[in-house]
Amino acid sequence: MMSRAIKSGIAVLVIVSLFLVVPVAAAINTITTGATVFIGEDGLDVTGAMGGDTRIGWWASGASPATSSPDYTVAVPNPANFYVSPTDFVSRTGAWYRLDSLGNVNGAAFTVTDPLLVLKVEDTTVGVDVTDKWVPTGDSLRFRIETNLISISQRPGVSSTPITIKVESPSGATYTSLVNSAGISTLTVDIPVTSTPYYTGSIWDTGRVAVYPTGTYTLWAECNVNFMNDRYGETGKTISRQVSLINQDLNPLYQTRTPTATPTTTVTTSPPTQTTTVTQTTQVTATPTTPAPTEPTTMITTQVPPPTPSQTQTPGFEGIMAGAAIIAGLVLYLRKE
Repeated sequence: MMSRAIKSGIAVLVIVSLFLVVPVAAAINTITTGATVFIGEDGLDVTGAMGGDTRIGWWASGASPATSSPDYTVAVPNPANFYVSPTDFVSRTGAWYRLDSLGNVNGAAFTVTDPLLVLKVEDTTVGVDVTDKWVPTGDSLRFRIETNLISISQRPGVSSTPITIKVESPSGATYTSLVNSAGISTLTVDIPVTSTPYYTGSIWDTGRVAVYPTGTYTLWAECNVNFMNDRYGETGKTISRQVSLINQDLNPLYQTRTPTATPTTTVTTSPPTQTTTVTQTTQVTATPTTPAPTEPTTMITTQVPPPTPSQTQTPGFEGIMAGAAIIAGLVLYLRKE
């Protein structure tokens, strides 16, 4: 039989082998001197940054830690469990220094930063940004992440910053993974972001309508490293602004919409009276004045032979001749009687 000593030796070898094979868990909460911490992070181990001190101080811009007292101080009673509280740090970002028991500067502690997180969506089929826009069903999409949380990847044993992309369907369901045109599924939870901007691959095939129905999707990104989103949760900081995406065949700017039928009320009204302006031109015709009738006048005309050109008419001669003619006429009349 195997002796107890040999069994013990084998057990030790197994344990050592496990430590050699299994990587040490990332110390994403371990903060060293001069490292960057973010507002909202909780449970940080700042022991290495405190150097045995239990208080930190902050100086406003332009003030010198070497020549003036701190503008604000925060107690660190338990450096292995430190909370970057929004109450203390929102308006006091920048360098913080260790303070000794007398309140004097005793070296740098860490730098406090307000987190920043932005999500954008790009259509890789046509190569355009479709954030808050329309995408034709069947196109492939990728995500662009812009953030200052990359410094988390610089902590001991950490190589990336985990950021989650949330995709909410038109019905309200939230996807934790997306399938691309090749049928490969990609997890969207705790994506290991290593740079900024950071691009995912073309991980979303919008043409799989059985999985991704047409309609409006809501998307956002969030980072909850060391509970920062739970403690802070400010839009644009630990959680990005929500963006929308319309997935459908027709461009909503040009598609024809059928108007919704509305009740029709019939109102009978009298037709408006039309006023027509007519310009009348009155033509005045001058009517000749008819002279008043006069009594008919009987005129006796006696023909007298005109004088010959050689005759010279003497004044009064015409009267004498007329009288002679009358007398001659009377004589002839009396003779016949």
